[in-house]
Amino acid sequence: MNASSAYQDSLPMSSDALLAQMDDWGIAYRLFHHVPLRTVADAKEVERDMLRDGETAFLTKNLYLRDRKKRNYLVTLEQDRDVDLKALGKALGAGGLSFGSADRLLDNLGIRPGAVSPLSMINGVGAGVTFILDTLAREADVLYFHPLVNDRTIAITPVDFERFCGQIGAEITWLPDMD
Repeated sequence: MNASSAYQDSLPMSSDALLAQMDDWGIAYRLFHHVPLRTVADAKEVERDMLRDGETAFLTKNLYLRDRKKRNYLVTLEQDRDVDLKALGKALGAGGLSFGSADRLLDNLGIRPGAVSPLSMINGVGAGVTFILDTLAREADVLYFHPLVNDRTIAITPVDFERFCGQIGAEITWLPDMD
């Protein structure tokens, strides 16, 4: 099954339900519909249609990781940032980081590969997933995330994203400097 909105009703929480919940909480966002995106390269093809002139954007790549102790992490990085899993593990104090399986991704974040997003912490909080966010997000006017499916993207301010995290009880751990 793919990660597009055509299959959202098979998820623990649909994209429509997530967006309705955000509306109920008064969390503002702009919603974009586009072709399914599975990679950063795919995303770069549609980003220019979403960005506003003069807006500092935080565009992401998201990694669902697991360490040797079977702890789960969602790491959200600026899309062009290089990542070395060994260095990341050292910075987080988590040895033996590797990518989590598609089954664990669905079990712990309620999403499929290709739709990994900080918004999936709405499911991840209950599963004990640790959320790590790149400090570069602090410098942006707007953050761009998939709302649990990969054929939609929302633009949200950092303030509204932090409000979202507060509503769901997700703690943001800022990515330590790895240099």
